[in-house]
Amino acid sequence: VPLEDGDLVRPRGRQVNAEVRGMGDPSLRGAAAPGDSRTDAMAEGWEPGPALVEGDVTPGGAPQRARQPEEALMTELSEMVQKVVRSSSWWERHGVDISILACSFLLLPAGFLCLRSAQAIPFLAGVLILGVVHHTLTVKGSHLASHNALTESKSWGKVWAIFFIELCSAFTVEQATYNHVKIHHGYTNVIGLGDSSTWKLPFLNRYVYMFIAPLAVPVLTPLVALDLLRSVEWKAALRTLCCMVLGLYCHYWLLLHVSGFQSPWSALLCMLLTRSLLAHPYIHVNIFQHIGLPMFAADRKPKRIHLMSLGVLNLPRNALLDWSFGHSLISCHVEHHLFPSLSDNMCLKIKPIVSQYLKQKKLPYNEDTYSSRLWLFLQRYEELMVHAPPITELVGIQ
Repeated sequence: VPLEDGDLVRPRGRQVNAEVRGMGDPSLRGAAAPGDSRTDAMAEGWEPGPALVEGDVTPGGAPQRARQPEEALMTELSEMVQKVVRSSSWWERHGVDISILACSFLLLPAGFLCLRSAQAIPFLAGVLILGVVHHTLTVKGSHLASHNALTESKSWGKVWAIFFIELCSAFTVEQATYNHVKIHHGYTNVIGLGDSSTWKLPFLNRYVYMFIAPLAVPVLTPLVALDLLRSVEWKAALRTLCCMVLGLYCHYWLLLHVSGFQSPWSALLCMLLTRSLLAHPYIHVNIFQHIGLPMFAADRKPKRIHLMSLGVLNLPRNALLDWSFGHSLISCHVEHHLFPSLSDNMCLKIKPIVSQYLKQKKLPYNEDTYSSRLWLFLQRYEELMVHAPPITELVGIQ
């Protein structure tokens, strides 16, 4: 996607040395460790006030050279967003998204009962209902819970995170929060840290990766979670394991005793079908919105407002994906990366302010269509998903 201000960045080449990737510099390897105060501060998301931009430091611990004009830009935009947030009701801040999640729960009985039918149309309706509900709870619910955007209470936020991430999604809260909030958001498009490399499977060809591999997401998710449990405390690992087993077994039990499946294999096949219904757009969205955009070396990353405006892309609004994934993952991804603690509805509300401000300040505001990004990745799969991404050299904003 062409940037609005083409003079801001240019690729510097494809070779990425060990120090940039964090393999040769011990300070970089330790930068993302759990409990690090710098990444913990980033994990808290957006907080009102100028403090949003004061803590931007390099992963090695050395503060970046002060760039007052850039800090002033982020502070000014933050103040504009604060005014909107303060003038918004609880319904706008949290109620709309909670209602969407509540409606999804209320649709669950209809989905399981539709699967009892021997006729094709009601049965397929049941698959569609359960598939959409599953992704609404596991993608939208888990994403909002990981950012504590469902409630203003941190205690309740922890409860919702365990419910949506562990019980519904069969993953672990600690690792989900660490990898997504602290690393991906803290170092968006920084090589070796937040460059979305976890989504790359270079041993797969483009068609297998884009159209076949997503079907394995429901199976791979709990397997990856089990492997990651070795990195958390035993109490958290035990809690996660219990929640994962409970969530998967409840789904299986309901298919047998409510939907009337006669064999375990048919119930497991239906679980796979419903849990992978929107797996393709889930994988696609995660790569479309960052990979292929400017990437930065860890010791030369720009300040927050430039990092997010350069390295994040919005897709157009889509009724199904807006409901299932949330605005912050689709049409308001730029806004979400700038202000990650805001709910989906609030990201949508501040979108006109953010887009107008970035364009007014001659900063990139990346937007593209789903079909255009899909075609781009099919055409340039080797370059974007197999080879190391080029480091972007900043020009004109340092």
